[in-house]
Amino acid sequence: MKPDPQPAAPLSQTKPWLQWLLLLACSVLVAGLLELAHLPAALLVGPMLVAIFLGSNGATVRVPKPLFVSAQALIGCLVASSISTGIFITFAAEWPLFLGAAIATVAASSFLGWFISRLKVLPGTTAVWGSAPGAATAMVLMADAFGADARLVAFMQYLRVIMVSIAAAVVARLWVDTSGVQAPAIEWFPVIVWPAFATMVGVAIVGGVLGYLLRIPSPYFVGAMVIGAIVHLGLGIDLQLPEWLLAIGYTLIGWSIGLNFTRPILRHAARALPQVIGSIAALMAFCGVLAFALHTILGVDPLTAYLATSPGGMDSIAIIAAASDNVDLSFVLTLQMLRFLLVLLFGPALARLVAKAIRD
Repeated sequence: MKPDPQPAAPLSQTKPWLQWLLLLACSVLVAGLLELAHLPAALLVGPMLVAIFLGSNGATVRVPKPLFVSAQALIGCLVASSISTGIFITFAAEWPLFLGAAIATVAASSFLGWFISRLKVLPGTTAVWGSAPGAATAMVLMADAFGADARLVAFMQYLRVIMVSIAAAVVARLWVDTSGVQAPAIEWFPVIVWPAFATMVGVAIVGGVLGYLLRIPSPYFVGAMVIGAIVHLGLGIDLQLPEWLLAIGYTLIGWSIGLNFTRPILRHAARALPQVIGSIAALMAFCGVLAFALHTILGVDPLTAYLATSPGGMDSIAIIAAASDNVDLSFVLTLQMLRFLLVLLFGPALARLVAKAIRD
């Protein structure tokens, strides 16, 4: 007796234009609600959640590759423009402290990634990239370039961003009242400064093409980031990235990740949820111990130490840090950025090392 055929997924027979319309409308709605709730990375997480729901229900549309690689180059420009010379000045003043704290956090996250992989909760190097304490979007793009499952990496990364941001806000309330602090109003459609805007577009194109020709891993993101950093820091030329364009870039990346979720992948992510939450909590606890050590041994302000060592959610951390006169904002941002750069530089090597250790 033959088994009954599986029913077709609800959206598999829906016309593509209708799928796109549904995806766009729901993404705008969910992202808007998450923005109102001040959820970190709302413009990426909202569209990604909608895309996961539609993808796991049979949606057949996919983001065209040219749009996806353009979004990657845009994020590369964003990272490049966020690196300031002031960070290097602050780092030079106390480089052993910054380097030691950053290396300790990266080592702890790599160990947790190895541990989760050994438990076979997540496949291959996915757990290593998912545990990496860097900018979540960049880590997802890098992980995809190195063969990890970008869907599960995104699941881990953005869950950690949310947990860390909420924890940082709660801890900050113990030292300073942030209830009246609001994030700066977003100017969605600023006046275009054509030289800076054109430079950004040129950096994205040239960096992406060079990255592709040189066969750099994650070529469009890394290529644009390197060329952008050279132009921004070396030549002192600003890159303008209007919020409306960033929103489009975030949305495209969120859709690209989410639409590739299937029901089996979603079930696997759900089964792994307790272990993933446990690993995130363990990393947060380690960073808390590291912050305590910075405070007790070196006399760093406790809130400054905690925010500087928090493993993710850099945007939210910066807003909370700026809310208090007692917090050393440059210290916080320098340690956060240094850790991110370490993961960018050594993440692939660490992932290969952990993968080899798992096989052995």
